[in-house]
Amino acid sequence: WLVKIHEWVKAHGGGTIIPFSGAFESELQDTPEDEKEQFQKDCEMTTVLPKIVKTAFSTIHLIYFFTAGSDEVKAWCIRKGFKAPQAAGAIHTDFERGFICAEVMSFADLKELGSESECKAKGKYKQEGKTYVVNDGDVIFFKFNVTAAKKK
Repeated sequence: WLVKIHEWVKAHGGGTIIPFSGAFESELQDTPEDEKEQFQKDCEMTTVLPKIVKTAFSTIHLIYFFTAGSDEVKAWCIRKGFKAPQAAGAIHTDFERGFICAEVMSFADLKELGSESECKAKGKYKQEGKTYVVNDGDVIFFKFNVTAAKKK
């Protein structure tokens, strides 16, 4: 049946097909965290949920960027191609209106180097302006200043 579905999709404009077992994914979600790897080995299957999410985001041109404080990290969803002020506006409209700059490091660099201070020391922490296009996985600290009421 998968071949027939693939042929139909190709005949109607093409697209990505991701075979998916709802029963397997449901059972995997009910499996304790420390047993999930073994469960997947025993079933000779792996979860496709991450692939579904990544494919869906890519198809509709969405990306994530992160903000981080001393006690929390938040992921924000924006359209691919947004510039730094637009991304700041996803957090709050005042951030976009009073945008000064964005201090940016990639998640990959942060993961590799282990800390913000190491990213700074290795030159991987950059200060970007209004024309910076946000990349998927950027970790951003926005600087902004709003002094006057919004113009009507």
